[in-house]
Amino acid sequence: MCSISFLVLILFSTNFFLFSLLMLIKDFCMFIEWEVVSFNSCSIVMTFLFDWMSLLFMSFVLLISSLVIYYSKEYMGGDVNINRFIMLVLMFVLSMMLLIISPNLISILLGWDGLGLVSYCLVIYFQNVKSYNAGMLTALSNRIGDVAFLLAIAWMLNYGSWNYIFYLETMKNSIEMEIIGGLIMLAAMTKSAQIPFSSWLPAAMAAPTPVSALVHSSTLVTAGIYLLIRFNILLCDSWMGQVLLLLSGLTMFMAGLGANFEYDLKKIIALSTLSQLGLMMSILSMGFYKLAFFHLLSHALFKALLFMCAGAIIHNMNNSQDIRLMGGLGIYMPLTSGCFNVANLALCGMPFLAGFYSKDLILEIVSLSYINMFSFFLYFFSTGLTVCYSFRLVYYSMTGELNCGSLNMLSDEGWIMLRGMSGLLIMSIIGGSMLSWLIFPTPYMICLPIYLKLLTLFVCISGGLLGYLISNVSLFYFNKSLNNYLVSYFSGSMWFMPYISTYGVINPPLVLGSVVYKSFDQGWSEFMGGQNLYNKLVEYSQLVYFLHNNNLKIYLLLFVLWITFLFSFFFLF
Repeated sequence: MCSISFLVLILFSTNFFLFSLLMLIKDFCMFIEWEVVSFNSCSIVMTFLFDWMSLLFMSFVLLISSLVIYYSKEYMGGDVNINRFIMLVLMFVLSMMLLIISPNLISILLGWDGLGLVSYCLVIYFQNVKSYNAGMLTALSNRIGDVAFLLAIAWMLNYGSWNYIFYLETMKNSIEMEIIGGLIMLAAMTKSAQIPFSSWLPAAMAAPTPVSALVHSSTLVTAGIYLLIRFNILLCDSWMGQVLLLLSGLTMFMAGLGANFEYDLKKIIALSTLSQLGLMMSILSMGFYKLAFFHLLSHALFKALLFMCAGAIIHNMNNSQDIRLMGGLGIYMPLTSGCFNVANLALCGMPFLAGFYSKDLILEIVSLSYINMFSFFLYFFSTGLTVCYSFRLVYYSMTGELNCGSLNMLSDEGWIMLRGMSGLLIMSIIGGSMLSWLIFPTPYMICLPIYLKLLTLFVCISGGLLGYLISNVSLFYFNKSLNNYLVSYFSGSMWFMPYISTYGVINPPLVLGSVVYKSFDQGWSEFMGGQNLYNKLVEYSQLVYFLHNNNLKIYLLLFVLWITFLFSFFFLF
């Protein structure tokens, strides 16, 4: 089933890519309406929007998912229910397809909720307590956004149609559209894990690594970004754009800082995703939707590769994810390490790799824009932190000696996994330049002073040096980060957001709910309501049953009462 799925998805990906090129060259889009049911004057119509953006995004999603499914053939080879896993992944991809091509809020909701439900099934795939907790946190965090989405659908009733794509231009300054935009922004923030909904993203690492590669590159977390790209007109020159710029900038900074204190390989890469999502959201909130889309696609390529390499390393390390137990992987697993380093350098923005074209352009546009000092600091400092944790990761995993005992079976002999990774390796090298020529046929000409031009390079180099020095110092017995334990704990725990999202939700509301349930539902409400009514009905039915029995005493008693009543009546009148 893996091979068939891989071939079909690759075929569809190629076709969609060619169609997107045609749309770009001809500069047109297709709006297809499919009448599902027509009954008298009532008709249910399904609408699809095919333009260069939706087709290009679908092409990339299908390419990455095909390689992930091919990779899963070996990675999940020991699983008895591998076909069930592949079916879940295909359902996940189908939900994303539905979301991408829908210009209608109702049909988007099908894909949106499909992503939420299938992601829950995939996160709890390894059935243990940790996975269940992570799945529940993921599902409940996303339900907040789903409720906001349903409210937006209700508000769209003011316009006579749910095809939002027709109304964005005409009703940009109306109060209804501001309300709808705010609700859509809230939904996108939960799906793309912006502050204060960030805690579910590292928790979702309980899923199998191929799922993580798919989720963190092009499907679940990018759904919110893609939706906001479609609604980008509402963000320009409004309070929503300003709020989103602040929150996404803080998300970018918080995730970059937290990744420097983390020792779990998958969680470091997850926090890296969170940081890049903050970057996309922040540049989108400034009105540069094409740049956000460009970084979305280029990031998808190297992030999927990064997760697939991490999966191969974890597979060989006998399911250990602690980077302190790794070391010298470049000697034992040269091909996997090469792919891992290319993906890491692309993430850092190494010139002429995929990440460079989008990240460098974003930072130069930020330098050129009219933006406050705080946001400017968050952009550049977070970029430095990205390079810092990337070099720290390379230092711990690639240099020195292996730290997990003498007997090891590390090798590069997972050929199926390597083939899956090699496809993304090529795209991580050439993808950025290809996309920059496609999306921006006229190159951006950004004129800046020399110190602003070199600022990005300086921040990256200093971040890399800092990451190396911190790792080098902390490997000896005096770990400087432990001198300020509270600061390290605060930074490494994502500013206490996981605790607020779990204990903060569990303790006050659920305890209060328990008290209300016991004292009201099972107390006064029962005594004065249903239970009391039931007891009275039982009593009356027993009385009626007793009367209906042919009991001579009752009839005599009734006869005596009747005679007494008659005598008293005649006596009175």
